[in-house]
Amino acid sequence: MREFIVEADGGSRGNPGPAGYGAVVRDAATGRTLLETAEYLGIATNNVAEYRGLLAGLRAAHSLDPTARVHVRMDSKLVIEQMSGRWKIKHPAMKPLAAQARAVFPADRVTYEWIPRAENKHADRLANEAMDAGARGEQWSATTSTAELEVADVEARAGEPEAADVGAGAGTGGVEVSGAVGPAGTEAQARTSGAAARGWSAAPDLGAPATLVLLRHGETPLTPQKRFSGSGGTNPPLSDIGREQAHRAAEALAARGTIETVLASPLARTRQTAEIVAARLHLDVHIEDGLRETDFGAWEGLTFGEVRDRYPDDLNTWLADPEARPTGGGESFAETAARIEATRDRLVTAHAGRTVLLVTHVTPIKTFVRLALGAPPQSLFRMELSAASLSAVAYYADGNASVRLFNDTSHLR
Repeated sequence: MREFIVEADGGSRGNPGPAGYGAVVRDAATGRTLLETAEYLGIATNNVAEYRGLLAGLRAAHSLDPTARVHVRMDSKLVIEQMSGRWKIKHPAMKPLAAQARAVFPADRVTYEWIPRAENKHADRLANEAMDAGARGEQWSATTSTAELEVADVEARAGEPEAADVGAGAGTGGVEVSGAVGPAGTEAQARTSGAAARGWSAAPDLGAPATLVLLRHGETPLTPQKRFSGSGGTNPPLSDIGREQAHRAAEALAARGTIETVLASPLARTRQTAEIVAARLHLDVHIEDGLRETDFGAWEGLTFGEVRDRYPDDLNTWLADPEARPTGGGESFAETAARIEATRDRLVTAHAGRTVLLVTHVTPIKTFVRLALGAPPQSLFRMELSAASLSAVAYYADGNASVRLFNDTSHLR
């Protein structure tokens, strides 16, 4: 089943005053902007404009795929709480709008999430474009809208990660689409975007892939010392630097807005990183044992130089043979790869068409990438993977995989 994200907003300059709404429909798996819609409403209150934006966004999503699931994101606490059923709707002007919104999709296919205004910039700019057009005595025009481009420009200047990091860029090109019915029963203008928004892009002819976004945990006290730290050691927690790195990664992922599930290795450093990110994304953390780091046996807590001095023969064998285990009966890279491959297959099947964050470790992330590229085991030693870095691999229905991102640390700078 296809999944959309609808971001909507409405505003009134006077409350009541000249009002307008804006709404964006995105592909939940890729973050791609599929359709924009906006309309000048005349004189209305802010809350009515917000409801009209919600209704327009849902109708726009329905015009793309009436069988889809929809996740609505708005910065109106009132609308989100009322549509979620937690608050009563008392205003007579909003009751019929809420009823119309509920009628667009079955209730079990729509979820609602409140987001800060800063995360709703695209819809906000569309609403303001509509109000500006109304002040000129015009209606909003999809062909002249620059809302998506302006949002991308603002975020670039603010230092947020851009879609160029993952092979996708924002733009204003598009084609007109008719039949996007506005809230008042009129046809509101809408535009399908010819360019990807922030997120991990998909090849549309293959359908939405299962996208695994791979986040390495933040630093621990052992990280800057470059010590072996696997699943068989002291299980160190994040350092203060590591916690700050996790918060920065969380902000970067929130800006992309496409993560639907958070999975983490059971080790302390990954759980702590995942908890920080999940709190920012308003999601729960699910533990996945298959994402744990390799067990480095007797080498746990030692530097590479210390292992070379103490166990030179074992180290040389380990570097040359993926079947070799570390001293003391740890886990070989071949065993790690088999575990990661099984975990990957299970997750790709369970999360087909969705975007999932995996908070894990160096060896698992390198192994995901190596397997996606069809590279030999020796390639593990030719990859640099920084703490709190982001990578992403998309898995398509035909069995192919595409590495979309590797070792992105732009959010840490």
